[in-house]
Formats: sequence, C-alpha cells, structure tokens
Amino acid sequence: GGDHTITYPILQALAAKHGSLGLVHVDAHTDTGDTALGEKISHGSPFRRCVEEGLLDCSRVVQIGIRGSSYDPDPHKYCREQGFRVVPAEECWMKSLEPLMREVRVQMGDKPMYISFDIDGLDPAYAPGTGTPEIAGLTPAQALEIIRGCKGLNIVGCDLVEVAPMYDVSGNTALLGANLLFEMLCVLPGVKTL
Repeated sequence: GGDHTITYPILQALAAKHGSLGLVHVDAHTDTGDTALGEKISHGSPFRRCVEEGLLDCSRVVQIGIRGSSYDPDPHKYCREQGFRVVPAEECWMKSLEPLMREVRVQMGDKPMYISFDIDGLDPAYAPGTGTPEIAGLTPAQALEIIRGCKGLNIVGCDLVEVAPMYDVSGNTALLGANLLFEMLCVLPGVKTL
C-alpha cells in the first residue's frame, strides 16, 4: 500500500463501528510524531492522531521492530506515556518472536484489533523498496511469526504500507509485501487454512 497516513482514516472508520481498537504495529518508526514540515497529518503521525481521537485502546497497542536514528534523546517517551508496549528491534534480534506473540495474544484478548505492517519494519536487506529504510530490522521469518501469531484474534482489519517498488530493482520488496498481505488474509477470522 501507500504511505502510512492511510491507516488513520481506516482506523477512524473501524473505531466508529467497533469502538477503540487494539493494534499490532510493525514498523521501524513509532509514527507518533506531532508534525512534519508543519503538517499535523503525515506518514510520521497517524498513531498520534489516532490517540488524540480515542481510536486506539492504548493498553492494547504493541509496536514491534522500532529502531533508527532520532531527534530526541528519549524517542519512545510519548508511546510509553500512552501505555503502548514498544518492542525495539534489538529485543528481536536472533530469536523467535513466538514467545512475544503469546504475550501479545493475551494483551489483545478477544476485543477488536487491527494489524498495521510497515514494510520498513523489515531489514532493508530483505525489503529495500521503501522510503525510510533503517538497518538491523526484522527478518521475513519473524514477520511471519508476528502475523501468524495473530491467528484467532478478533482482527477487524489490516494493512501493509510503505512499499515503494521503484527503490528496489530486484522486485523482492513487492514480492515480500504481497506474501505478507496473503498471510494477513489467512489469519482473518473465519478463514480456513490447511
């Protein structure tokens, strides 16, 4: 999909129907900035706008794979203050994420939740076709563990954003993105898989 701004109106519509939502957010960035170039709505701010409008159940927000440079000495402070669980990429390095996803499943419970997956959550070795790549990210296998770990939850929607094929002559980013979307479709409620 396009840039991460698209998640904001989607969550507005879903919250109008289901109430505040849980969120599994895979990304290199928290996307909770206040402004970008003087604008309140940008790909770096959708989740701050969602918090301000009460669209998220902040006790059920998990951000996985967060990393990269920052302009702030405590870049995750806002998220922690809201009650988000922030899982930096370095806590994911060289390990299975199945134990983390067992904890996330308990945290989400049976209430409505949403999966928002920014392709830059993955290491650019696997997905270079994105506008804001950050080194030392998640692997495709970990991405599958996260998505498959959501099976059985009350998922009311999902997205995959920030794929920019023109930055990847190999086509691997688009291939990975398409496969991750397929995996998300497979974990939606009522979908039968083998």
